[in-house]
Amino acid sequence: MDTLSALLNGFAVALTPLNLLWSLLGVTLGTAIGVLPGIGPALTIALLLPVTYGSDPTAAFIMFAGIYYGAMYGGSTASILLNTPGESASIVTAIDGNQMARKGRGAQALATAAIGSFLAGTAGTLALTFAAPLMVRLALLFGPAEYFALMVLALTTVTALLGHSVSRGVFSLMLGLALGLVGIDLQTGQMRFTFGVRELLDGIDVVIVAVGLFAVGETLWTAARLRHEPEEISALKGSMWMSREDWARSWKPWLRGTLIGFPIGVLPAGGSEIPTFLSYLTEKRLARNPEEFGHGAIEAVAGPEAANNASAAGTLAPLLALGLPTSATAAIILAAFQQYGIQPGPALFDSQPELVWGLIASLYIGNVMLLVLNLPLAGVWVRLLAIPRPWLYGGILVFATMGAYTLNNNLVDVAMLWIIGLVGFGMRALDVPVAPAIVGLILGPLAEQQFRRALAISQGDATVFLTHPIALGLLLIAVLLVVLPHVLRRRASRHQAV
Repeated sequence: MDTLSALLNGFAVALTPLNLLWSLLGVTLGTAIGVLPGIGPALTIALLLPVTYGSDPTAAFIMFAGIYYGAMYGGSTASILLNTPGESASIVTAIDGNQMARKGRGAQALATAAIGSFLAGTAGTLALTFAAPLMVRLALLFGPAEYFALMVLALTTVTALLGHSVSRGVFSLMLGLALGLVGIDLQTGQMRFTFGVRELLDGIDVVIVAVGLFAVGETLWTAARLRHEPEEISALKGSMWMSREDWARSWKPWLRGTLIGFPIGVLPAGGSEIPTFLSYLTEKRLARNPEEFGHGAIEAVAGPEAANNASAAGTLAPLLALGLPTSATAAIILAAFQQYGIQPGPALFDSQPELVWGLIASLYIGNVMLLVLNLPLAGVWVRLLAIPRPWLYGGILVFATMGAYTLNNNLVDVAMLWIIGLVGFGMRALDVPVAPAIVGLILGPLAEQQFRRALAISQGDATVFLTHPIALGLLLIAVLLVVLPHVLRRRASRHQAV
């Protein structure tokens, strides 16, 4: 009953006219940027961090959540009609969704994506409502040693699961950890890696790194990658209504996608790409006509899109309850919390109940808004694809530069923005994932702080991490995640040799 009463109070916050307007703005903007190829929710929220600085935190996070959910919806439009995923979670949707559009069934593909997103998003938000408080109770058992072990686990998994190469993921993580060391050591007061630049005494702002890697780096990479690709948009034909057969083939994938998406979204570094691929493979194995997959099977659109939106809700549970990001967008939202001087975790539900429950309640409202926006207005969103790419990407770079300067009104931030942006472009060109860098930058200083606290409490006894059962268990899982892939690869290579 405490959860339900807190949720009702959250609806009282979310249903105020101003917050409803912020929610509508967020879902509309999120849908728009989800439609546009190469622009995802992480990039958009990173761009808006300098702009929203100093505004009401509750309103800002309601808008950010709307952008996050909206991009999950909008990404399917570009995947289906343009065969270019609006964001990485919609890659699987493009396989069969675009084939449906080429056969004149683009409207039905968009419909099953929108309805599946609504059902999975609502179910995922309902699971978030009850899962987050349970995770808070679990977190209350954690001390400094347990928090350090948990952060080590998060850093390990984000390195291992994001990207095709563990070594590249480790490089990205180390880059983030190195950037997190810049500034004054809070315990000793010593300057670290400032190179005599006084603007770096407070460290490199997380917002600058986020905007540099995601806005500047991603935009330069997307512009370079797509500059020679033709834009062939499949026209919408016929009614948006699904036939009885479409409904019969979609409702089970919607449910299965939801059950796959939410738990994986909760896991550290689960992200939204893994559950969409798992949903696709599951539906292909269970389908009566698996040969249709790759040629326009509606199940291959319904299941992954449901998994996509359910995982988006799942990522918010550890973010709010434990302060751990499990995706790139969650890492940017964590940076937004830090911008307001708020640290997500168990205390957040007591110190900022209006913000937390207003945010969760706004997700229910945003889902309804998104269903209304995406079904009747699909034709309007398609017109966004006609925006010339040079205008679009040039505008993003100008907006990012202006935002970086207005953050602290100094040119050092602008220089750092473009240096980090060019590094981000190089990382994308070399297939080095950028998300571990952001996670390392945010969690690195926190892990260092918890490590020092644990040693201070134990009077320098490092075995404190081995004598606490929860900490030991988390560290063993982290070691297993590093060692197990190598063991499996060696076994596979031996079998191939035989």
